[in-house]
Amino acid sequence: MAPPVAVSPLIKTARYSALIAGIIYGKRRYDNLKPIAAEERRVEEAEKKVRDEQERIAKELREGNLTDLNPPCQLFDLQFDMLIAKCPNPTFSFFYSLFTASEDTILK
Repeated sequence: MAPPVAVSPLIKTARYSALIAGIIYGKRRYDNLKPIAAEERRVEEAEKKVRDEQERIAKELREGNLTDLNPPCQLFDLQFDMLIAKCPNPTFSFFYSLFTASEDTILK
């Protein structure tokens, strides 16, 4: 095997300069991307909460437990108690209330 060749000072300087430039670029790039990633995590967390709530509602719909769904009807200012009196099935009355509500009631 041949003895190692001495690397010129110019090449050593160029290598270390490129290394330092890469470190500085990486630090600046990281600082630019960090707030974007934090915002994406925040949005994903909010979407996960909504998705979990939708899954909970779907599970309750499958099981037939709709007692927790009365508050959204109150948000639309629907007379949910009257609709339940008309129809004893809570699942049907919930959807009935959504489809029979007038536009004025929903937009309030």
